[in-house]
Order: sequence, then structure tokens, then C-alpha cells
Amino acid sequence: MIKLGSHVSNKGDEMLVGSVLEAASYNANCFMVYLGAPQNSYRKSFASFRKDEFDQLLKEHQMNIDDIIVHAPYIINMANPDPEKREFAINFLTSELLLMEQLGFTKIVVHPGNSLGDEQAINYLKESLIKLLDNTKDTKTMILLETMAGKGTEIGRNFQELAFLLEGLPKERVNVCFDTCHTFDSGYDTVNDYDGVLREFDEVIGLERIKAIHLNDSKNPIGSKKDRHENIGYGYIGFETLLKFVYDERFKEIPKILETPYIDGKAPYKEEIEMIKMKKFNPKLKGEH
Repeated sequence: MIKLGSHVSNKGDEMLVGSVLEAASYNANCFMVYLGAPQNSYRKSFASFRKDEFDQLLKEHQMNIDDIIVHAPYIINMANPDPEKREFAINFLTSELLLMEQLGFTKIVVHPGNSLGDEQAINYLKESLIKLLDNTKDTKTMILLETMAGKGTEIGRNFQELAFLLEGLPKERVNVCFDTCHTFDSGYDTVNDYDGVLREFDEVIGLERIKAIHLNDSKNPIGSKKDRHENIGYGYIGFETLLKFVYDERFKEIPKILETPYIDGKAPYKEEIEMIKMKKFNPKLKGEH
């Protein structure tokens, strides 16, 4: 069975209970959540997450918590040239990983960060990762560095940068989330050379280090560095190429997470998941809402 889901909300009084129910309404068997708003570092009390009910619902809907992904806030930048801001990022992620351990989550996706024009930033990021691992050495939480589109001063825009960050770090603690839109936007031609791109990833990093996939089409042509997601089959990557990622036997045990745009204010995930499972593109998807 393929592992397929989407980003879901985690808010109000429902919190993680609502997250499971939302994912189930899309016929998903995995999902991704933020533990708070993506734009800030505020976190509610542990009790507000409703862990016991959350665990029970996962069982009822036959979802494995190892397939549930947490995403770190966008504002966190462990590569920041400002040492105080860098320390804030390390301390926040330390507390986030410890919270995840309490809740039972095992994987967190982190954007590698932004250099802000400082050539030493990637080295700062590597040092930050080492500190973060040391701070959380008693946890099992795995950090997944996301492949990035190369917008602005983003780090992680190519496989070589990610390889540098991963080198020497334990495979049980640090790996990769492969975003199909970002990778395409950064210049890797998965449409015309799917096997070649994955071969290059395998040679530079190792395919075994891909532990999650963000499954998104792209609104922009290859190499645009724009990072603008499109609905499945409606962008420049296309339905057939995205299906290759879903049904690639090498990624069978990896959760694939949709982060595609809402259509007329509504989540399209149930319809997109159905398309993918049926292996049949729905050209009327954008007209259904």
C-alpha cells in the first residue's frame, strides 16, 4: 500500500485530534502537521495536544505515527550569520524535538536555512546541526533537511550542499525530505530524466537517505527558483512524472505528502489522492470546487 497524505491543520480545541480526522476525510494514511503556526515559535501546553485521544485515533484509522511528519516553522534559520539568532534557532528546535519525543513523533522536516549573503553560513548551519543533535542525543527524532528551490539565499538548492551538511552526521538522526517542486525549480529535470536525477542523488547523497517526499507540481518552468506549488498534474512537472515518485519501489515505505494549493478556498487533497490511487488525471479538478 502506498503511503500518501497531505498537510493538515492542528489548531483550536481539536489540535492533533482534528489533524487525524482531517487526514482521514481525505482517505490519507499519513500526514504532515506544524505543532504551532508556521510563522512563529509559540507553542501551546502539552496537554492541549490531546495525545491520548490522538494515539487512539491513529489506531482506529490504521495510521503509523512513524509516517506522520512534523514541519518546523519557516522562521527558523540555523544558518543565520547573527550568532544570537542562530542560537535562538538551535534552542527552539531543541525544544521542538523534545516536545515531539513526548508526543511520539519521529520525523521533522526542516528548511536548511538562508545564508543572507554570508559565505560561511553553510558552515554555521553544519555547526548548528551538530549542536542540535548533541542537545537531543537522548531522543530518536530524525531531522529531514528539505531540498530547496534556490529562492533568494536558500541553502540546500543542490545535492552537493545537502551532501556537505549530511557528511559525518548519523544516518539514524539526519536525512532528507525530497520536494518534487523545489528540486525541479532548482534545475533538476525529473520530467525528461527522472532516472538520471535520482541516479545523481544516489551518487552524491544516497537514495536511502530520502525519508519523506513532498509531492507537489510546479507553477514555473525548470530552473525558475520560484518555489510556487501547483496542483497535481496542472503544472510543469505533470501527472505522469509525479506518479513515478509515488509508485517507485525504492520509495515504497516513504510517506508522500501533498502541499498543493487550495482551490476556491478548499483543500483538494481528497480528489488528488483519489487521482493518484486511480492513476488517472482528473482534468476537471479545478472546476469541481
